Amino acid sequence: MLGSDIQLFFQRKAPESYHTVGITRKDVDLANLELLAEFLSHLKPHIIIHCAAFTDVDGCENQKEKAFLINGKVAECLAKYAQTADTQLLYVSTDYVFSGDKGSPYGEEDPIAPINIYGHSKRAGEVAVLELAGKGAVIRTSWLFGQNGPNFVKTIANKAKTDGKLKVVNDQRGCPTFTVDLAEGIFHLVEAKASGIYHLSNSGECTWFEFAKEIVKEADIENVEIKPVPTKEFPRPAKRPPISILSCEKYNRLTGKPLRHWREALRAYFNTPSPEYNP
Repeated sequence: MLGSDIQLFFQRKAPESYHTVGITRKDVDLANLELLAEFLSHLKPHIIIHCAAFTDVDGCENQKEKAFLINGKVAECLAKYAQTADTQLLYVSTDYVFSGDKGSPYGEEDPIAPINIYGHSKRAGEVAVLELAGKGAVIRTSWLFGQNGPNFVKTIANKAKTDGKLKVVNDQRGCPTFTVDLAEGIFHLVEAKASGIYHLSNSGECTWFEFAKEIVKEADIENVEIKPVPTKEFPRPAKRPPISILSCEKYNRLTGKPLRHWREALRAYFNTPSPEYNP
């Protein structure tokens, strides 16, 4: 979902400056670290934007080994290559490295305290990138939606059309982020040769319930009943942080290009045809 939009953005906005190669699971099995290292040595990239992850938050709880392999060890392999090849590495991470107990937006230097295996495994990837890759950057983002993959927006729109009644949790707050906008933000970080940690999401905040209401509105779906419910009504294997809003001030100061409000981004999502993606 994110990788395809990054590929498209670089192709369209900077075709002369960057020769982009979109690597998919057809090209290399990330779980095979030896094969991945060999693949990198042949490709010799100058910049690596690492979007791949095991993002099934509940699935990570009972597949801990896979979670740490894909989200941690793969990032470590990329970081080791970046260190030896003097390559710029950007690793896309998550708001789930935080507990959600702060009660206000999280900055890059706030204490890390994951409350699920997914968050712990992504933090392992962060540590590898920050410690091993001299030009390494960690980009934490949240609540992604886009045209090229399953996500909350598609799920809510489809259920609203077919069921007409929805129950959505109203006690988790975060920052919905459109992958098209995130791709542009990552481009600006590449251009700035950024290293270290950056938070990057669309501006504004909401609960999943508030997000769902706006999705139904923008999708122009009528006669839909949406009921706000507490998280306890939907028990899941993995805990979720109650408030994982990210402060993007550091990114905004560096680039001067803050991402638009999530409502505006959602409107663009519904008004933009699905792009063609050819990796």
